[in-house]
Parts: sequence; structure tokens; C-alpha cells
Amino acid sequence: MGTETVRARATDEVTERRREQRGWYFYDWACSVYSTSVLTVFLGPYLTSVAKHAADADGFVHPLGIPVRAGSFFAYAVSASVILSIFVMPMAGAAADRTGRKKPLLALCAYLGAAATTGMFFLDGDRYLLGGLLLIVANASVAVSMVLYNSYLPQIAPPEERDAVSSRGWAFGYAAGSLMLVVNLVLYSAHDSFGVSESTAVRICLASAGIWWGAFTLVPLKRLRDRPTAAAGQAPGHGWRQLAATVRDMRGKPLTLAFLFAYLVYNDGIQTVISQASVYGSEELDLSQSTLIVAVLLVQVLAVGGALGMGRLARTYGAKRTILGSLVAWTVTLGAGYFLPAGAPVWFFVLAAGIGLVLGGSQALSRSLFSHLVPSGKEAEYFSAYEMSDRGMSWLGPLLFGLTYQLTGSYRDAIISLVAFFVIGFVLLARVPVRQAVHDAGNPVPDRI
Repeated sequence: MGTETVRARATDEVTERRREQRGWYFYDWACSVYSTSVLTVFLGPYLTSVAKHAADADGFVHPLGIPVRAGSFFAYAVSASVILSIFVMPMAGAAADRTGRKKPLLALCAYLGAAATTGMFFLDGDRYLLGGLLLIVANASVAVSMVLYNSYLPQIAPPEERDAVSSRGWAFGYAAGSLMLVVNLVLYSAHDSFGVSESTAVRICLASAGIWWGAFTLVPLKRLRDRPTAAAGQAPGHGWRQLAATVRDMRGKPLTLAFLFAYLVYNDGIQTVISQASVYGSEELDLSQSTLIVAVLLVQVLAVGGALGMGRLARTYGAKRTILGSLVAWTVTLGAGYFLPAGAPVWFFVLAAGIGLVLGGSQALSRSLFSHLVPSGKEAEYFSAYEMSDRGMSWLGPLLFGLTYQLTGSYRDAIISLVAFFVIGFVLLARVPVRQAVHDAGNPVPDRI
């Protein structure tokens, strides 16, 4: 084979890889609008108001006959969605590895979640149970789809590119969230001018996230390609059995398991802040919906720069050190949030800025760091365990948040309890020798990690 032929083939491979990476970014662009507009901004306060409308004289609703304070219903529904994900994610990850067909599974999860989100348009009156059901379906769907999406990373990016590729994916997601939030803000703030009520404007914003999710999912489905894996043809397990099999396999990679446990702890705090911040702002700090939208928009804009900036820091200091630094920033920011005065949007914006600068980077670098710890051929299976740490196991924070409010009636007490997740996560991550973990997984060790 001639030198020119080799060079041409190498160039074609790079071109195809770049094309696939760009397609991969677009799933972050598609589904992040759900996380931003629905889970972070609108659904928490709106579903809480619907639940309060349906509550009895003592402020309780009774799903399945269980007395639940209306202000805790949203947090409990988030926890329920996460618990459902635990049963589905291991099966999806194992099926993807054993069939080599990730795209059909990704499409199924994406469009099920998009349909449930679009259906939130019909959430009005006292239909809090409908809202809880749609939230559970949508949240579980996005969690399972992210297992499949993340498992592409080791296949479309060589080790030296993964921090940058992962960070760009998060940046795409936050850019999409920012764009949609601007549209949401215009519609919500000027709903009278558009001839719709405030409630209808919120329901349009919720449904539009589902339409966006479904439409832009077409891009990654067109560009990503399925690959055969070493596990192809093996019969997958079911639910907890499959998770147990994955964990048993990980026991041969104890440092990978140690990283996952650290990530489980500190990411539980991150996910709880994301899902409960708007409830804290509206219920405890007495901030308007417009103020919350602007604050989350600020988070989105700064998270784009934060993700890309922390990706550059990782090239100098390594991903592990950069993540540890972000956990210190999370601890300080969240602690300051406890002392925010009610009715003072400026200080809430300052808090949002602090969160935005570390949010995207801490998530993107955690994903790329874990991709180095995954044995070849087991990407989806291992990323199912990762996603359970990312979303699937992040039920303790919302549950603690909801229980604390139910027992004390104070969202400040609930928010300060989350500091423990970042402190403990920092200690656990600091103890993981990541270079040795990469070596033990059978992967090449980058010069700086």
C-alpha cells in the first residue's frame, strides 16, 4: 500500500470521526433543553402549584392514599423517576453492548421522553398525578438515553481528545438551553401580549422542550454509527441481575469502582441542586418565575464558557485536579446559598453565576475521565453504571431535600444539607489514583489526567 493511499485513508478516518463527533454533540443539544427548561426552571414550581391546588385543608395531597405535603411532591416524583431508571439502565446498557445496536435503543428512549414532555401541555387544574407520571417517564427516558449516548464517547474520540470532545458536548447542551430559555422568557414575560394566560404560557414552554428534543435527535441518529462489540451475541441479564453482573465485573477493576462511588456521591449533590434550585428560589426566596428564568439563563451562558474553560484547565492540571477544584467551588457556593436574603434577585444571580462557572466543567470532565477507565467492548454496560451514578442513583439528594422540608417546613435547611455530598465526594475522589486506574482498565495512559 502506497504512502499516499495510507495518508488518504488516515485523512478519511479523521474526517469521518469529526463528522460523527459533531453528530454526537447534537444529542446534548437536543435533550439538554428538557433538563434546563423542564426540570430546572418550569416544572418544579408549576407542578408544586398544581399539587397545592389539589391539596386538602392541611396542605397534603394523597397519591396512592399516602399523605404527602404538596411542596414535597415534585422532589418525591424526581426520586421515583430515578428509582425506575435503576431497573432499566443496566438492561439497556447490556443490550447495547451485546447487540451492537445502540441507535435503535437511543431512538426509543429519546422519543418516549420527548412524547412525555410534549404531553405536559395537558398538565393543568389539579392534575398533579398526571404531572408526576409524565415527569417519571421523561426523566427515566433521558437517563437511559444518556447511557447509550455517553457510551459512544470512547468509540468516537481517542484518549487525547476526550476531555475536549466531552466538554464541547456539554457546551452544545448549555448553548441550546440558553437559546430556548430566551424564547421561554419572551413568551412567559409577555404572555398577555400573545393572548395566553400565565399557566398556558408555562405549559407551552414545557411542551416545546419535548418538540425540540424529538426534532434535533434526528441529527445524531443520522450521523452516529453502530459498531460490533466483543460482547455481541451474549444474552443480557435483567434489571438488578444485570447490574450485579456489571458490578462483579468491575470488582476486577476496583479503582474504576472507587471513582464511580466518589462520582455517585458528589454528583448526587449536583443533580439535586439542578432539580431543586427553582423550587428553593420561588418558595424560600420569594422570587418571581421571570427572575428564575433569567438566573437559569445566566447559568446556561456561563456553563458554556465554564465547560470549555475547565476543559483547557484539564490539559494543564489534569482532569482529576480540575474536578477537585470544582468541588471546592460547589461547596463554597452552596454554603453561601443558605444565607441568601429573600426577595433579593441580585444575590441569587451572583449564586447562579458561581454555579454556572463550575457546573458544565465538573460534569464534562467527570464523563471524559470515566471514559478512560472503561475496558474496551464494555462501553455501554459500564456507562449504564456511570449513568446510575449520574442520574440513576441521584435519588438520595431529592429524597433528603423533600424529607427535610416535610419535617421542618424550611427549604434553607434542605439546601444546606447538600454540602455534605460535595465534601464527602471530594475526599473519596482525592483518594483514587487515576493513572493506575486507567492502566488497570487496559487503556493507554494520557500524559496528563
